[in-house]
Amino acid sequence: MPDTETSLNVAVGETEVSALHIQPKQPSATLVVAHGAGAGMEHPFLQGFAEAMAEEGVATLRFNFPYREAGRRFPDRPPLAIATWRAVMDKAAELSQGEPLWAAGKSFGGRMASMAVAEGMAARGLVYLGYPLHAPGKPEKLRDEHLYGVTVPMLFLQGTRDTFATPELLERVVEKIGPTATLQWSEGGDHSFAVKGVKRGAAEVGASLAPEVATFLRANT
Repeated sequence: MPDTETSLNVAVGETEVSALHIQPKQPSATLVVAHGAGAGMEHPFLQGFAEAMAEEGVATLRFNFPYREAGRRFPDRPPLAIATWRAVMDKAAELSQGEPLWAAGKSFGGRMASMAVAEGMAARGLVYLGYPLHAPGKPEKLRDEHLYGVTVPMLFLQGTRDTFATPELLERVVEKIGPTATLQWSEGGDHSFAVKGVKRGAAEVGASLAPEVATFLRANT
């Protein structure tokens, strides 16, 4: 790995969460990255993604939500998750060299980032690594209302077999958001971007998304 990964802690109210920072020389942007509901920041998917983003000249700051830090399985409620996002974005600003700060997340982490931005958290833009538009098998209960109040650039990276986002519904949501939203499909990908019949480790899968994300960041910075 060409860049050193640094461990640090971030205060969130009266508790702390762990974070991992990778900063290449003269980064063009910093991407703060949150994990999904079922895995922490150390998951190979996010590790591979972060290392590949560094190769693209983008710094990353990955972090754990408090529930993950405490070893609990059930995700934090939005108020605490959003407070965590705010605290980590503040830390990213401290670590930065003045480059634009972006917010990104896998599934739950990305949704919480979008809710934080909708409530006023500053970010140059948002990147969703599989947006959980609805629970599997429940397309009638969409998690989209807050998205229409977000005005920063948004990139939706989504697998065409993702059971958390029916393609037609997600396309409709992105169209309704307007020109600030971009949707890019990963053909055959599931919620973890795995493709049937294609043998790739999670780190390789995560790394494969970095070029598209870096291109989007450069185009909107």
